[in-house]
Formats: sequence, structure tokens, C-alpha cells
Amino acid sequence: MPNERALALWLLAASALAAAAGVVLFQYVDPNVRGGLLPPCLFHAATGFYCVGCGITRAFHALAHGDLPRAFGMNPLAVIMVGLGPLMLLHVYGWRPALLQPLMRVALSGRFWLIAIPAYWIARNLPWWPFAWMAPG
Repeated sequence: MPNERALALWLLAASALAAAAGVVLFQYVDPNVRGGLLPPCLFHAATGFYCVGCGITRAFHALAHGDLPRAFGMNPLAVIMVGLGPLMLLHVYGWRPALLQPLMRVALSGRFWLIAIPAYWIARNLPWWPFAWMAPG
């Protein structure tokens, strides 16, 4: 058990370091600039359709600059996961407030994600309201 706990702490530290590095990167590198350091989505370039991750680098750039509405407009699922992901990880490692139990029951269900991710992928490519707002813009 001690080795598992040590590994979890190392992973947490590495994740925190990677997140901090990402914030610094997105403070200085703008993915909105054509021909910049960050490449465009290859799936969108090849098919013309938005993938689940389309807009994620622009969303993280907006988050790094404190622009939550713009970030949500680029990739709402990614913005939700920025908050939900750490809560899910904490839940798995034993932090289980009663208030979050209903949310965690859904969020930690593999079936939920097997439906939600393809549904999100399809919905963000539909050109009419209310789905068109999910396309990165």
C-alpha cells in the first residue's frame, strides 16, 4: 500500500507541474495565430468536421488569461473537465463529500462517457440552433 500511495503522490505532483507549465505556455503562446507554434486540428483539416478536442488549445489559452466565457465557447466539454477531472481524481482517492456523490456516480460511470462523448462529437457538428454554439468559434 505505501508504494501505491507514493505513486499517487508522484502522479499528483507531476500533474500539478504539467498544469503549471501549461498555464505558462498559454500565457505566451497564442494558438489563435496562424502559423504559430501550436498546430491546427488535423481531423478538422482533413474532414472539415470538429472533433471532440477541437478548440481545446484555444480554450486553455483563454482560461490561462482568465476568459472563462471565451474558453467555454471554444470547447465546453474541456472547460467542464478542467473542473470535474480533479474532483473525480480526489473521489477515487477517498475524498467523498456527500454533496458530490450524485455527480460522481454519473461522472465515474463508463457508460455515461460512452454515450456523452460521441453525442457531444456529433452535436457540435450540427449546423443549427441549439447545437451550433458548441462549434469552436
